[in-house]
Amino acid sequence: MDIERVGICGSGIMGAGVAEVAARAGYEVVLRSRTLAAAEGAVAAIGKSVSRQVEKGRMQKEEADEVVARVRPSTNLHELSHCQLVLESVIEDLPTKKELFEELDLVTDDDTVLASNTSTLPLVEMAMATKKPDRVVGVHFFNPAAVMALVEVVEAITTSEDTVQTALEFAKQCGKQPVRVKDRAGFIVNALLFPYLNNAVRLLENGTASKEDVDAAMKAGCGFPMGPLELLDLVGLDTSLAIIEALYAEFGDPHYVPQPLRRMVAAGQLGRKTKSGFYTY
Repeated sequence: MDIERVGICGSGIMGAGVAEVAARAGYEVVLRSRTLAAAEGAVAAIGKSVSRQVEKGRMQKEEADEVVARVRPSTNLHELSHCQLVLESVIEDLPTKKELFEELDLVTDDDTVLASNTSTLPLVEMAMATKKPDRVVGVHFFNPAAVMALVEVVEAITTSEDTVQTALEFAKQCGKQPVRVKDRAGFIVNALLFPYLNNAVRLLENGTASKEDVDAAMKAGCGFPMGPLELLDLVGLDTSLAIIEALYAEFGDPHYVPQPLRRMVAAGQLGRKTKSGFYTY
């Protein structure tokens, strides 16, 4: 199906990032948040992002102004009714997402594609919260959405081929490289990445090496741009804990037991977002 207007639910880093990507691709975007201040704040963040591109000579000012103008902040779910694709990027909590999908099902057309930016939660449960599970698909952007090239297009057992193809084409129009993956916890990237990250925490917990040396070893020895503990701080320890617990719930693998992370999250040490995690910021 042809997409002209995209709805984004969620005004956090990922919601604003995906809204920017869609607007830069030429789509009209409705960015919905629970409060107008949050929605307008996300649009302001998009404005700052494209202004930096202008300063670096990567975008003309007129183009940047057009990108911002394509994004309309809103608190009203009914304003998503004329969108051909609506993507949720709210908190990584299954009951919250299911409730949102129930609401979206009521306000959108039967042929609207309902997408989730979840990084690991079971898509089929969100799909079954609607009366059109064939139109529900995962469209998982990576942070920062404006920079990262990959999008995982996730198909539940209920997702129609037409819906998958629409999601793949949307990702391509956004200038991304989509990969197609089944609805399994962690999909591709996180299923491979988080056992590695969790084991890095175990090394630190066991006193094998300091956090600085763990990170330095993986950067110098494997050519990674960031060490595992630096990356956990960037992703957010609360988000990382949710992903690892979802992986453990599905697979029961001991590599997914995140004991040290639980303690840090309980202490409010969430990484860069709280200025304190494995490192202090």
